[in-house]
Amino acid sequence: MTIVVTGATGNVGRPLVQALVDAGEKVRAVSRHPGRAELPGGVEVVESATAATAGASAVFLNSRALRDDLGAVIDQARHDGVRRLVALSAINADDDFSLQPSRFRGDRNKEVEQLAIDSGLEWVSLRPTPFATNFVGMWAGQLAAGDVIYGPYASASIAPIADADISVVAAQALLGDDLVGQKIPLTGPQSLTNAQMVDTIAAVLDRPLRYQEIPPDVVRERFAALGLGAEFGAAYVALLASTLDQPAIVTDDVEKILGRPATTFEQWVSQHRNLFTQ
Repeated sequence: MTIVVTGATGNVGRPLVQALVDAGEKVRAVSRHPGRAELPGGVEVVESATAATAGASAVFLNSRALRDDLGAVIDQARHDGVRRLVALSAINADDDFSLQPSRFRGDRNKEVEQLAIDSGLEWVSLRPTPFATNFVGMWAGQLAAGDVIYGPYASASIAPIADADISVVAAQALLGDDLVGQKIPLTGPQSLTNAQMVDTIAAVLDRPLRYQEIPPDVVRERFAALGLGAEFGAAYVALLASTLDQPAIVTDDVEKILGRPATTFEQWVSQHRNLFTQ
């Protein structure tokens, strides 16, 4: 069968394409820049998701990649006889939008999940916690400048998930029937504070790193200066503040689905230490 992967060259999409190829499936990868896509041989790379669903049995939906085409792609999938939709949502999709910073980067976690449910097709919604790679984007630049990571709320917690763990679960959702009709919360195996995550990176890199808490207003200003917008900074700070009174949620769904423990943050940093040293 043919499976369509949107966002195919992203942190989740690329390992997902590889997992599907390894499973012997035909993959149609959607990329806005097909000439630059570095994907396994034999993968069909197309620019348009709406043109990709003909003859496909399942579609992986990445709302940030699809943007305004999300609804049209689902309509076309239904028209073309696609059997299953797997939506990439988020663990906090039901929260107020003011607590969803990724929304201001283009994610439509609530909408992609609900459109999949309402499609009349088989559906699975994956609800991961923030990705481990997020901390490369936020912290690698600071590490290049010194040994101090500045940010809000040193004791705010998260259970970061390895991006590739999401990909392998997505492959299971696309290929098997056990997860159909479920909203699945996916987390890493540990709840870690910001300070603990920096300590973990320090141990892996063998550097004397530390996390230095700074006022939320300064954090919001820094995000605005980076072009991420005031709404993103406000939502990021509010999300972290909401975790101060209790540890982040940790689930065992990754282990139950894959039959092996979820990747720890330490393991992930060890596997990708080059991302923190470039």
